[in-house]
Amino acid sequence: MFGIRWNRDSILSFIDSHIIDYPTPINLNYFWSFGSTAGLCLVIQIVTGIFLAMHYCPHIDLAFNSVEHIMTDVNNGWLIRYTHANGASMFFIVVYCHIFRGLYYGSYIYPRGRLWASGVIIFLLMMATAFMGYVLPWGQMSFWGATVITNLFSAIPFVGGSIVEWLWGGFSVSNATLNRFYSLHYLMPFVIAGLVIVHLSLLHKDGSNNPLGINTNTDNVPFYPYFYVKDLFSFFILVFMFSFFVFFYPNVLGHTDNYIPANPLSTPAHIVPEWYFLPFYAILRSIPDKLGGVVAMISAILVLLLLPVINTSKVRSSKFRPIFGLAYWFLVSDFIILGWIGQKPVETPYIEIGMGATIFYFLFLLVLVPVIGIIESKMVENRDGLVNVESTEEDELYFGQIPDSSKELSTYESLNMVHPLDKYFRLFLVPELEPVYVTRFTNVNFFITI
Repeated sequence: MFGIRWNRDSILSFIDSHIIDYPTPINLNYFWSFGSTAGLCLVIQIVTGIFLAMHYCPHIDLAFNSVEHIMTDVNNGWLIRYTHANGASMFFIVVYCHIFRGLYYGSYIYPRGRLWASGVIIFLLMMATAFMGYVLPWGQMSFWGATVITNLFSAIPFVGGSIVEWLWGGFSVSNATLNRFYSLHYLMPFVIAGLVIVHLSLLHKDGSNNPLGINTNTDNVPFYPYFYVKDLFSFFILVFMFSFFVFFYPNVLGHTDNYIPANPLSTPAHIVPEWYFLPFYAILRSIPDKLGGVVAMISAILVLLLLPVINTSKVRSSKFRPIFGLAYWFLVSDFIILGWIGQKPVETPYIEIGMGATIFYFLFLLVLVPVIGIIESKMVENRDGLVNVESTEEDELYFGQIPDSSKELSTYESLNMVHPLDKYFRLFLVPELEPVYVTRFTNVNFFITI
C-alpha cells in the first residue's frame, strides 16, 4: 500500500538479516539447537532472578529466612525459586552439550577462533555467577562452599592472604561477603547477556559451522521458517525436562545440607559444590599441592582458549576423523568420571582415579588435539584413508584455512574432496577456464565445462 518494504526500517532490517533471513547451512541437525536453548535459559534465569531479588534480604541473619519466606509466603514464590534453582542446572546441561558439540564438529577451527574464545569467556563468567548465587541461600553448604573456594586465593604467593581478606571484607566469610556476592550475582547475568550479543555477532560474521565441517555459501536456507521449527521443537523438549524437575523433583539436583542454616561452628562431614562444578572440583583435589590444584582448576577452563591455536587438523568434523572421534569419546567418558570423583570422599581409590582422569583431560586438550591432527594430515598426504590430495604441498588447501593465493592453480592437478554423497568424490581443476564460483571462506575454486 505504501510502496515501502517493511524492513527498510533499521531495526526491522536488523531482525530480518540476523534472525528471519539469516543464511543457515541446510544440513544442520538438532545439536545446533543448544545455542538457542542456552539463550532461553539465560532469559529464564534473569527474569526469575529479578523477581527473587524483590523479596531476598542479603544479610547473614535474614538471608536464610528470606528464602523460606519466598517459599511459603510469597504468591507462587516456590515456583519462582525452584525455577531459578533448577534453571541453573538446566543452563549448565545445555551449555555443556553446546561445548562438546563444538569440540566434536571442530567449531573452534579457523575462521571461528574468536567465536570459540568468546564462548569460553561466557562459560567462565557463568561459573563465577553460579558460584556466587549458590552462596546466597546461606545454608550450611553455601557458607562452607564460600569459605573453601575463597580460601583458594590464599595459595597465591605473597598477596594471597590480602586478596582473601579483600574478598571477604574482613577476616572471615561474613555479612560483607554476602552483600558483595549478592551485588555481583545480580550484575553478572547482564554482563553475560552483553557477551552473548558479541558471541552472536561473531557467529553471524563467520557463519555457522555444519556437520560436514565444509565452508560454503551455496547450500544455505533462511533461518525462518526452516530452522526456527527445529529450535522451537528443542524449546518444547527443554521446557518439558525443566517442568519435570521443577514440579516433581525440585531438590534432586541440590544438596540437603543447604536446608540447614549456616553455622560457622559446625563443619559438614563432606563439602561438595553443585554438580556442574564437580569435574573441576575433582581436578582441584587431584593435585596434592594447593597452589598447583588452583592453577590446574583454572587452567582446565582456560586451556579451551588454546584449541584454535594448537589445532593442526585439516578437517573440521569428527565424522571424517576416525582417530580424533575415538579420542573424543574417551574425553566425554573422562569428564563424566571427573564429575563422579568430585562427589566422592578424598580417599583411595578415588584419589588415584581422579589423578588419572585429570592427566588424561589435559593430555587430550594439550597433546592429543595437535598430535592427532598431524597424524591424520600425514594419512591424507600418504593416501592412507581420510582425504587424498594429489600434487599439493602441506597447508596449501584444506577446510578451515585460507590457501596461499600466490600459488598458481595449475599446481593442483586433481583434488579428492569429502562430499556428503561420495566420500571420494574427485573434482578436476582446469587451469584454462575461468572460475565461476569462489566459496566465501576457503577460496576453493570450482570450474564447469559445457
